[in-house]
Amino acid sequence: MILANAFCLFFFLDETLRSLASPSSLQGPELHGWRPPVDCVRANELCAAESNCSSRYRTLRQCLAGRDRNTMLANKECQAALEVLQESPLYDCLCKRGMKKELQCLQIYWSIHLGLTEGEEFYEASPYEPVTSRLSDIFRLASILSGTGADPAVSAKSNHCLDAAKACNLNDNCKKLRSSYISICNREISSTERCNRRKCHKALRQFFDRVPSEYTYRMLFCSCQDQACAERRRQTILPSCSYEDKEKPNCLELRSLCRTDHLCRSRLADFHTNCRASYRTLTSCPADNYQACLGSYAGMIGFDMTPNYVDSSPSSIVVSPWCSCRGSGNMEEECEKFLRDFTENPCLRNAIQAFGNGTDVNVSPKNPPFQATQAPRVEKTPSLPDDLSDSTSLGTSVITTCTSVQEQGLKANNSKELSMCFTELTTNIIPGSKKVIKLNSGLSRARPTAAFTVLPLLMLKLAL
Repeated sequence: MILANAFCLFFFLDETLRSLASPSSLQGPELHGWRPPVDCVRANELCAAESNCSSRYRTLRQCLAGRDRNTMLANKECQAALEVLQESPLYDCLCKRGMKKELQCLQIYWSIHLGLTEGEEFYEASPYEPVTSRLSDIFRLASILSGTGADPAVSAKSNHCLDAAKACNLNDNCKKLRSSYISICNREISSTERCNRRKCHKALRQFFDRVPSEYTYRMLFCSCQDQACAERRRQTILPSCSYEDKEKPNCLELRSLCRTDHLCRSRLADFHTNCRASYRTLTSCPADNYQACLGSYAGMIGFDMTPNYVDSSPSSIVVSPWCSCRGSGNMEEECEKFLRDFTENPCLRNAIQAFGNGTDVNVSPKNPPFQATQAPRVEKTPSLPDDLSDSTSLGTSVITTCTSVQEQGLKANNSKELSMCFTELTTNIIPGSKKVIKLNSGLSRARPTAAFTVLPLLMLKLAL
């Protein structure tokens, strides 16, 4: 009887462990349906070539037309279409800043993802590919041209924003596009209409999308020692036309207006992804990446959410969109939170100061991991090709860093030295996907092997 019970127990454990060790058990929700990332235009082409995907995509677009999410999901046909598309390349697709079909790509992206969100989210995921490069070379150029490290007396008298404008005039493309937006934004329409804001915004977008950041960043983020320099910096985007208005709208209403336009919505989501203050990093920026934040900020110029410096103070950096929280009612707390992401954002402030000082931070791994864009996926460089480079999967690594702001050449917001020692644990993220492989998943797959080791001891005990 004992041997019979032992045999039954062995058979049960054997079947259980086989099922745990089988390949299907390892696919889980994290690995199920993984696909190499593609841009949304290409993903749409792949979907169109498959009859099931194509028909479901048409159904979903009809479901989203004029309906909210709850109404859409109440329809079984709409829900089935959404479930099918979550397994298609459309679900994981992203876009590139400056690509030829950027607007078409973003329209495809939001046609899927607007059906996945419950109501209006405060932070939306960025539809753009994450920035993994750094601004070190541009920082060094800014340091040389701004006079950092030169004679302090000479540097103090320099107007770095004026120097940036002169450098732009030495580049044909920069000079042409800058002259274009200055002319358009200064052109008065009538005594009651100071300019054509729509054309002004379009000219500004062309300037910041087509001119290398080597020139545009120097004009936007130049460091200043006096008010004249700071005023020139504030006037870079011709704020009387592109920024200011007779009255300040409510910030939440301005956000809602922005989100009706796919481009504006995408740039705002990208800003939140890359400039949202993080208190787990040295610089307060996600992944300590200044370039991503500065590129996202510049990417919003030329839209309804255009930000700018609020005054001509050379000693403080405060930026904001042209809006206020008056008339917010019971939404005032949310409005203030939205506005503080601009006016009191330590990541953005540190990034602007670092660029003006010509310093960068080097605490990240050589190949920074892609961020899962669940909370607020940007390339600012206009010279990027339209085709996508192959992404490489990233392993788990532990980076232990003990450093200080002064050691990194950064200027803290106050006079006290900010020192911190931290351990950053990165996780494996499937390239181009929002799905994260949990670290403990590897441990769970190792457990069946350990169970086989214990099994003989258990059988011996039952036999005795």
